Amino acid sequence: MAKLYFRYGAMNSGKSTGLLQAAFNYEERGQRVLLAKPAVDTKGDADIISRLGMTRRVDFLIGPGESVRDLFAAHATGQEPGSLAAMELPPVACLLVDEAQFLTGEQVEDLFRLAVSDNVPVLAYGIRTDFRTRAFAGSARLLELAHTLEELKTICRCGRKAVLTTRTVGGQVVLDGTQVAIDGQQVAYESRCGRCYLEVSEGRFG
Repeated sequence: MAKLYFRYGAMNSGKSTGLLQAAFNYEERGQRVLLAKPAVDTKGDADIISRLGMTRRVDFLIGPGESVRDLFAAHATGQEPGSLAAMELPPVACLLVDEAQFLTGEQVEDLFRLAVSDNVPVLAYGIRTDFRTRAFAGSARLLELAHTLEELKTICRCGRKAVLTTRTVGGQVVLDGTQVAIDGQQVAYESRCGRCYLEVSEGRFG
């Protein structure tokens, strides 16, 4: 049986870089992979963008309410428009999902079924909590269902391990607003340790 992996970390912990490296490792060995991300992540449109400058287009976007399992099946078998005939396509060795925190709980359950029922390893990369320290729906379900949890580490500006993320607007830390606001669209994010997060939250934590 294949496994569902959740590789998580704060901002700038190398999640997208790790995903692209994993895809390269599979393909270097002649194995086929599919890359996907939630459509709500509009940064780079249909591209996965690493902060180190690497970019790669996803094979499919996952829209709100769409079945990841159905999308995967269509692309794995070549049934999507413009693909090669199904007989010309090798089997998919792994599905890699970026920004998995933006998935719904039901879509994470699709990833679990892909691994357990369809025997396709799934590597999901994402952030556990938002700028208010609240769990994303996709991350919460991944923490419940993933066979393997792997933390990707980064550091706070003070040098300690970063575990939380702050949102800034105009250079000022904010603790109010919608859960999803994509980096670069009038907002920015910074990874912080617990102590530094509490210091900038100015008593509004909790």
